[in-house]
Amino acid sequence: APWQALHGAPLMELSGDQDFQLFLQRNLEFTRKIRGDVAALQRVVCDTFQLCKEDELQLVRQDLDITHVPLEQCHKRTFQAETCFSQIRAGLRVYQGSLATIQALLPVHAGLVETLQLDMANLSSNIQQQMEDLGLATVTYPSENQDSLPTFSTQFHQQVSGFFILANFQRFLETAYRALRHLASL
Repeated sequence: APWQALHGAPLMELSGDQDFQLFLQRNLEFTRKIRGDVAALQRVVCDTFQLCKEDELQLVRQDLDITHVPLEQCHKRTFQAETCFSQIRAGLRVYQGSLATIQALLPVHAGLVETLQLDMANLSSNIQQQMEDLGLATVTYPSENQDSLPTFSTQFHQQVSGFFILANFQRFLETAYRALRHLASL
């Protein structure tokens, strides 16, 4: 049915909105910066622990409870701006908490992790503000208790968890980036 094709491209009326386009351009840049910081941490994990290839760690991964945040509403076939923005914000919140594992794993790089957490909070705030400006439904999350770190049976499991947290986060950011770029192209 032809009307279903239109359902996947909401916010078409904003394609010429300069504030919305400015929001998209700024946050595309912001997302690119965050991706670069995550890639830097991935290189540190690779260099420090020789954990560089996902396929070599799949068996260990099965034993670990590693968060993977889906962004199914941000893919072109099912794209919905409101739910995509909500999923991005929820995912940023989840990964923000997961970065405590990275900070514990790489205490020498705590400054980069803290910068990354601040950037993630700012990106989430930017998206929330834009959603409010567009009259879209938003969720306000309570501040999270950062004191509780997950426990791992071995240091190797902690290292592998850190590897997969960063790998999953990088994939999440790539999808979020594509979604923002898709909106910018409408």
